[in-house]
Amino acid sequence: MKTQTKSATKNDAVVKGLTTLLADSYALLGQTHIAHWNVEGPAFFSLHTAFQTQYEELFEAVDEIAERIRGLNVLAPGGLKTLASLSSITELAAEPMPAKDFVAHLIEGHETVVTNATSARKAAEDAGDLETQDLIIKRIQTHEKTLWMLRSFLKNL
Repeated sequence: MKTQTKSATKNDAVVKGLTTLLADSYALLGQTHIAHWNVEGPAFFSLHTAFQTQYEELFEAVDEIAERIRGLNVLAPGGLKTLASLSSITELAAEPMPAKDFVAHLIEGHETVVTNATSARKAAEDAGDLETQDLIIKRIQTHEKTLWMLRSFLKNL
């Protein structure tokens, strides 16, 4: 008996977009975790809980993104150094700061993810890869909702 596996067509632009989305999501997960650990002040409890919800959601997302890369028959990158080199998300300094600065930093990170994910969605659209496009659209929706919540926190501060 001969076993055959269906090989997905590699599309470099789609894989590159997914790889960037994976790296950015992993970096943002780390930044959100840092904010969760180090936030202080009157909004501590609400932000600590919100950040935990956000980094847990991102943890599930990175697995889904990596598995989509594998579904395209490409190895998913890994390792902190490798993923950091593939991401444009900046890191927070490990120093005390107002809660609003943590929130502002995470807003910048989510905006970066949305920008890069939008480019990846376009690459998937151009390649006719509806499955990848669907995954990325869901990710964009999640990041836009998180942006709304984080921006709402900063209103009137």
